[in-house]
Amino acid sequence: MSVATVSEPIDDIGDVTARARTIRLPAGFAIGAATAAYQIEGAVAEDGRGESIWDRFTHTPGAIKDGQTGDVACDHHHRWREDIALMRRLNLNAYRFSIAWPRIIPDGRSAVNEASLAFYDRLVDALLEGGIEPFVTLYHWDLPQALQDEGHGWLRRGIVDDYLAYIDAVTRRLGDRVRHWTTFNELWTFTWWGYAFGEDAPGMKLGAKGALSASHHALLAHGRAVPVIRANSPGARVGIVLDLNAANPASNRPEDVAATRRFDGCQNRWYLDALFRGAYPADMLELYAGSAPEIHQGDMATIAAPIDYLGINVYRRSIIAAGPDMPPVNFTRIQPPGSYTNIGWEVYPPALYDILAYVQDNYAPGDLYITENGAAFADRVGPDGAIVDLERARYMVAHLEQAVRAIGAGIPLKGYFAWSLMDNFEWAYGFSQRFGLIHVDYETQRRQVKLSGELYAAIAGAVDRNPRQASRAFAI
Repeated sequence: MSVATVSEPIDDIGDVTARARTIRLPAGFAIGAATAAYQIEGAVAEDGRGESIWDRFTHTPGAIKDGQTGDVACDHHHRWREDIALMRRLNLNAYRFSIAWPRIIPDGRSAVNEASLAFYDRLVDALLEGGIEPFVTLYHWDLPQALQDEGHGWLRRGIVDDYLAYIDAVTRRLGDRVRHWTTFNELWTFTWWGYAFGEDAPGMKLGAKGALSASHHALLAHGRAVPVIRANSPGARVGIVLDLNAANPASNRPEDVAATRRFDGCQNRWYLDALFRGAYPADMLELYAGSAPEIHQGDMATIAAPIDYLGINVYRRSIIAAGPDMPPVNFTRIQPPGSYTNIGWEVYPPALYDILAYVQDNYAPGDLYITENGAAFADRVGPDGAIVDLERARYMVAHLEQAVRAIGAGIPLKGYFAWSLMDNFEWAYGFSQRFGLIHVDYETQRRQVKLSGELYAAIAGAVDRNPRQASRAFAI
């Protein structure tokens, strides 16, 4: 489909199209899309893959909306060639995806599964042949269930050694071709929602103590992984991805200002201070008191191993007031008047600029990437087969305008990855929320580029490529 033939009011589509055409990103800028293994791959029992915590969790009654699972998801394990062809249609020069630990080492430890290493071999080679730079995430939440059964997963300090053996196998195999490695995706989310509240896998409800212990072990695994990756993938760039929120108080009342500081300490500073200052924030250690993790001598220096980039996943801002949520953090998130996505997140494009400026001003970590940014809206397939997701298109264009603003302000933003390449299994929401630039009919697995994908392709096609990337963009 082409933008010109979409049957919607021309004023709306004309405006968003005109704004898309004004977006100019610098040469070599990574413009891509992101996915995660469990959310798209399917084939959960093929090629020797072991059970993951998300396999177990999604088959637990009541855990997932409508009882849905990622057993098939987008069937990417079988349809990856088609999906790479769609990436080329979208003119992407980069693709962020994750490796499934249960595919590589099915029981989390011991023998490496050659069949699955060969799968990722083929995927990486095909991406490079198509002029698409692979950005590989080594952990996007799908821990082997066997390691959860033994010592409750990330609560066991010894899991650090298991993680190192896994990433050593992957980076030895792919390290001659992959130039961008991410150790972890969103530590705050998988530790707090998985170990404190039980709403994500593995479904444990241990409060702050569980989340902070899991966070510390994951951070320690990150720090120890950095030199291993550098040794196995010479010249590659190594980073980590955090989910960060620009936080503002709901009022000038001291209790709201204090709650905002606590929220910022929990969501942002706990991880940023550890990574870039080699210490947890003193005010948060005091707040957490008996829930703080066990820290061994040398841990914080290990966690603060120098990295080459920080990835930031941003979807919204946070307006914070004092409240009862997440004790002892004790806050509540206020929803101001305005537009919201189907998932209930405020549409506020300046949040992208604000969090980049916050990180740069306070930590100056080096290169920055927006590694996830996107919106869930309901899609309607028109009589002509067109999917005119105007709200998502507006969201994407407005946020890319903020990325351009950040670059203009001197913030070292080197790339932007839309979430998501295609509609997929959205964790506890199942298939009820669609974020994709590409629509997926889950019954037939038919893929269809949406209006947002068309506009993204136009923006991406205007970015000058690096020599390693394809010399031409693929027009739609």
